[in-house]
Amino acid sequence: MDEAELESLIAEIEAQEAELRFPSFSNTQAIALGAAIAEKARSRGQAVTVDIRRGEQQLFHCALDGTSADNDQWALRKARAVLRFGHSSFLTGVRLKLAKLSLEEKYFVSGLEYSAHGGSFPVNLEGTGLVGAVTVSGLPQEEDHALVVECIREFLGAAN
Repeated sequence: MDEAELESLIAEIEAQEAELRFPSFSNTQAIALGAAIAEKARSRGQAVTVDIRRGEQQLFHCALDGTSADNDQWALRKARAVLRFGHSSFLTGVRLKLAKLSLEEKYFVSGLEYSAHGGSFPVNLEGTGLVGAVTVSGLPQEEDHALVVECIREFLGAAN
């Protein structure tokens, strides 16, 4: 991707983050959202792990057939990036790519602890801000991100 494409992608992801804000976020809602993501992926034959957290608490975790413990670790590292930097792991990664920097160079954090690859999206509460992360691991990063965004959009639309 050239610089203009990266900037366009950054604007698109920033718009998604501005749009997809939760009026509330309970454990029950996390479980329902996680189940919806897992079911959509299962129906498409996608092997993914779904992980939803509020802060450090894991509220939902599901590993579909075809996943491994590696997907669990990728999900955790992506969620940590969201919780630390306050934006989707994909947005953080695209911004780093545009700046031609790694996580280690820009933020002095370990790639063993954090991942700036697509698939984890912030749970932002209206009037409050960041409280958690919704994460998918198992597909190419753009597809992980797209699945999470699609399902959050559907979930929030159904909640209204």
